[in-house]
Amino acid sequence: MNSLALINEFLGQPPNASSHGYQIDHIIEFCHWFMAALFVGWSAFFIYVLIRFRKGRQPAADHAGVRSGISTHLEFSVVLIEAVLLLGFAIPLWARRVNQFPPGKEALLVHVVAQQFSFNYHLPGADGQFARRDVNLVSNSNPLGIDPKDPAGKDDIVTTGELHVPVDRPVIAELSSKDVIHDYFIPDMRIAGDAIPGSLIPIWFTPVKTGTYEVICAQLCGLGHYGMKGTLVVDTPQDYQAWLKERAELAGTQTTPPAPTQRPPGEPIGGAAPSTIPPPGAPKPPNADAQGAGASPHPAQQLHNAPASAASPTPGG
Repeated sequence: MNSLALINEFLGQPPNASSHGYQIDHIIEFCHWFMAALFVGWSAFFIYVLIRFRKGRQPAADHAGVRSGISTHLEFSVVLIEAVLLLGFAIPLWARRVNQFPPGKEALLVHVVAQQFSFNYHLPGADGQFARRDVNLVSNSNPLGIDPKDPAGKDDIVTTGELHVPVDRPVIAELSSKDVIHDYFIPDMRIAGDAIPGSLIPIWFTPVKTGTYEVICAQLCGLGHYGMKGTLVVDTPQDYQAWLKERAELAGTQTTPPAPTQRPPGEPIGGAAPSTIPPPGAPKPPNADAQGAGASPHPAQQLHNAPASAASPTPGG
C-alpha cells in the first residue's frame, strides 16, 4: 500500500480482496484527500475572517461586503474538481461494473435471496441449471421454495449465511428479496447491491485472495438489521470442489419431513412413550393397550380416558 492510500486504512477501510477494488480505493483515496484539503482550507479561511473582521478592528459594518472575486474562483474550482471526479472517474467505473459482465461460462452464477434477517444462497448443481422456485412452497425446511418435482433441482445447493466461491474466478450474484429491501454488501470485495422484492439485480466481482470475509446488510431492514450478517469464504479450486462435494452429499442425505398430521416412521404412539401422543383425529391403534401395559399414560391421554363422572362431578355426589 502506498503512502497516499494510508488515509483509507486510517479511516478503517479493510484491505481490498477483489480485482476491481483498487479502482474503488483510488476514488475513495482521492475523495478523502480532497475533503481533507477542503476542511483545512475552509477552516483557515474561517479563522482568517474571524480575525480580519473582528469588531475591534472594524467597528462599523460594511454593507458592501467583499469586493474581491477570489471566493467565486474558489467555489468554481471546487465544483470543477467534483465534476471531474464524478464524470471522469465514478460514472465510467460504475458503467463498467453494470455493462461489462464476464461471460457466463467463465463466471460462477449464484442466486442471493435476502430475508429478515439472513442471506440464502442458491447454486446450480453439476447440470448448471437452477430448479424452479415457487413462493407457495416456501417453508422452514425449504426457504427458497424449490419445487421438489423439478428434476433440475436434484443437485442444486442451498445454503444460509455462508457462501463458498473459488479464488480468481468471476462471481455473478443475482440479488432478490423475500420481504423488504436489503443491501448485499461485501466490504472487502468493494461491491454492494440492493436486494429488492420482485426484482433480480446482478452484481459481480472477482476475488483474488483466499480467506473468510464478512457480508453485511447495508440497508435498514427492521429491528434485527444489526444482526443480519453472513460469511463469504474464498477457497482454492481444490477446497471449493471439496466443499461442493460435501454440500451435495448433505443434500442427498436430507429427507422430506413428514406432514403435520403424520408421525416420523418408527416413532411409538400412545403410552409407550410419555412424550408423544397421537395426532388429532387419529384412530386408536389396535395394540395400544399392549404397548401401554406397565407404562404411565400421557396426562392428556389420562384426561381423555377419564370417566365422565370423574371429569364432571354432580352436585352433592
